[in-house]
Amino acid sequence: MRMDTVFIERLTVETVIGVYDWERAARQPVVLSVSLACDAGTAADDIDGTVDYGAVVETLKTFVSARSDGLLETLADACVAMLHRQFPKARAIGLRIEKPNAAHKLGCERVGVETRREFG
Repeated sequence: MRMDTVFIERLTVETVIGVYDWERAARQPVVLSVSLACDAGTAADDIDGTVDYGAVVETLKTFVSARSDGLLETLADACVAMLHRQFPKARAIGLRIEKPNAAHKLGCERVGVETRREFG
């Protein structure tokens, strides 16, 4: 089976995320990178034959900005489930979410979670 990957790297979205009071007091940025594996071999210059990365970006912006989660793991699971529903051509979805404010507070370059799900 042919597998192509549509990807978006380092999309910044403001949301409420975290378990500590200082994190819940204001919206903060999260940085998302996502890959969606699909068979785009039938696309032939037809956007309906693949996953539209512009639509993925707009969908993620709307979805993530409306959320208020304690853990990045919860947000990641919700994002992957939503992307699978919205973009059923994706046979696998990989997602990385970074939390820059937490990394800065901890004195490191990056912190976050990564997940990957494969579908039938």
